Amino acid sequence: MGENIKLARKRRKLTAIQVAERAGISRSTLSLIEKGESSVAMGAYFNVLRVLGLQDDIFKLAANDEFGSKLQDIELL
Repeated sequence: MGENIKLARKRRKLTAIQVAERAGISRSTLSLIEKGESSVAMGAYFNVLRVLGLQDDIFKLAANDEFGSKLQDIELL
């Protein structure tokens, strides 16, 4: 995910400093996000996605939960 965020930033020709400032996070936090660090708060990830115009993508996370659906179907039987 981090690499995809980094590529999206570069496609928009935005510097890391610009994105960090607009997202209200430090440059080092953006660096962690672009490395895919799980220790970064979800809100920081969301703010970066918002700056990049990708905020709707967050709703796609776990949207197609095939395993969870199968577990639910088993429980219903």
